[in-house]
Amino acid sequence: MKKSFSTILLIAALVVASAASAQDLSRYSDEGLRKELSAIADSEKAVLVPMRDGIGLSTNIWRPKGATGKLPTVLWKTPYNEHNVRGGTARYAIEAVRRGYAFIVQNERGRYFSQGDYEILGYPQTDGYDMLTWIADQPWSNGKVGTLGCSSSAEWQLALAGMDHPAHAAMVPMAAGAGIGKVGRFWEQGNFYTGGVPRTLFAVWMYGVDNPLRAQLPQDLKGEMRARVAQYNDLDTEKPKVDWPKHIRHLPYAELLSSLDEPPGTFEELIARGPGDPAWKTGGLYDDSMGWGVPALWFNSWYDVSIGPNMELFNHASTVNSDREASANQYVVIGPNPHCQFSRLGEDYKVGDREMGDASFPVDEQIWAFFDRWLKDKPAAFASGTPHVRYFTMGANRWQSDSQWPPKAAQPVRMYLRSDGHANSMYGDGVLSFEAPAGDEPADRYRYDPANPVQTIGGGDCCNGGLVTAGAFDQRQIESRHDVLVYTSEPLEEPMEVSGFVDAVLKVSSSARDTDFAVKLVDVAPDGTAWIIGDTMQRARYRDSYTQPELMQAGQVYTLKPTPITTSIRFDKGHRIRVEVTSSNFPKFARNLNTGGSNETESEVVVADNAVHHSADAASYIELPVVKR
Repeated sequence: MKKSFSTILLIAALVVASAASAQDLSRYSDEGLRKELSAIADSEKAVLVPMRDGIGLSTNIWRPKGATGKLPTVLWKTPYNEHNVRGGTARYAIEAVRRGYAFIVQNERGRYFSQGDYEILGYPQTDGYDMLTWIADQPWSNGKVGTLGCSSSAEWQLALAGMDHPAHAAMVPMAAGAGIGKVGRFWEQGNFYTGGVPRTLFAVWMYGVDNPLRAQLPQDLKGEMRARVAQYNDLDTEKPKVDWPKHIRHLPYAELLSSLDEPPGTFEELIARGPGDPAWKTGGLYDDSMGWGVPALWFNSWYDVSIGPNMELFNHASTVNSDREASANQYVVIGPNPHCQFSRLGEDYKVGDREMGDASFPVDEQIWAFFDRWLKDKPAAFASGTPHVRYFTMGANRWQSDSQWPPKAAQPVRMYLRSDGHANSMYGDGVLSFEAPAGDEPADRYRYDPANPVQTIGGGDCCNGGLVTAGAFDQRQIESRHDVLVYTSEPLEEPMEVSGFVDAVLKVSSSARDTDFAVKLVDVAPDGTAWIIGDTMQRARYRDSYTQPELMQAGQVYTLKPTPITTSIRFDKGHRIRVEVTSSNFPKFARNLNTGGSNETESEVVVADNAVHHSADAASYIELPVVKR
């Protein structure tokens, strides 16, 4: 999409301003950041803000030194230890104060100096709501609050946005996927599942965060004494190191943490649920049965753990119209980076092993412009003509914009999985064709052994103790395996841009009562390098319903429609498009043991003989959103 000369100048100016601001603070150590904050701000530390049930949440407040007028507020809520503010949070605090905002960092309930019992996402619909009310009631507040944060500091914002609190004027959720329960086609329940398959990152992350037997400060310790103790006793326990690449293979999977002699906690509670359990609606997750009440500037990324649900929720928030002004003011930026690495976008950017060229984007300047628009009543700060969707197209290595997602110009194009029955490995006869099969073609068959799963190499992931490095990496090591079906197109005669939701439809059968099918989209360069673009997964028992699972009958052919891969990639001239199909993607996803039983509580494995069918009356294919420019 062509940009006007004035738009180009504006973006250039924002990039320069953002770079200058970041460079200014990037020189500071954490101690230097805290000194700078002390020099420019009046502060209150470890304040216990009372919630409706009397529990106090420990809160740090910074306001511009000597400020006398009413101030807009930016709220950063976290399960992590940020009372001695540091890193990116400290930089945002300094920028907020410099720009005339109050900045607040608050520990979630049950974390560090906050009282009460911990729950993932920190009770956004009660504690979050009460905190907004408290801020709006302060004599220094102008009654408008913006919420900001990445990952855990973003995820709690989503359910709060469904409450439409009158003080919640704007929000900037960055990489917020784990705050989404069920939205549209996605039933991931806060990154716990993909297609009904548990994601192992959740167990690893919970090991570090959940602490049912945590130490606490005395409940009656208040005021200056509490603030002083918080400076030298951070209650930040460090658990014993775990060799996750080895331990992640432990069975039963439900005992992954208890086998470390950890006390029972959140993981054990959640792993007992299925993806359709109504209990998921009782916590802090956002569900698409809710409305939406807050203008938002979203930051997402192609190599993050839940880009699909994030973009599905962006579309939901843009169209639900429970608050028409809020729905009309949803904006999203999608970069090529992994989880929360927005500040690293710049020249000569590299994700995994793949060069992305100049991926610079004025992240911070856009955040403050957005807050100025909604918290300071400055409409010109964030131009009304700002595109609602700005996204980085990999391969082309450039930023593009549109009014919607997928882009208006995207049109579905089908490519069919075909072979003479021997698509096993990259050395087989699998073909990805624009032509549908005209008659009977033999199915492709492979044996899936849960004791020898296909290894995860790259893709979208995070927070997993080093099990998987997110990003674009060469898949040929995987594609040489006989239990991986590989379908590759002819070299493209002209570039083809794919931007949107990539859907797969598989006709499958198995000797097992239940098994998984994993799909991967790959960009094959002329030299053979096979870059992963994205992947998805589907547990067969959930093929038709997440609330009423149904096992398979041996040899019967079923239709699977995994949740889509979400991306923007230009497959260049001479490149080939490739699709992989197999039954495991480990350690990113927990293995299906193929028994048809309670998979997460079992230890015995069954080897499955699986097949992908592609005849005229049972075609398997992917549907690509192709944008012609």
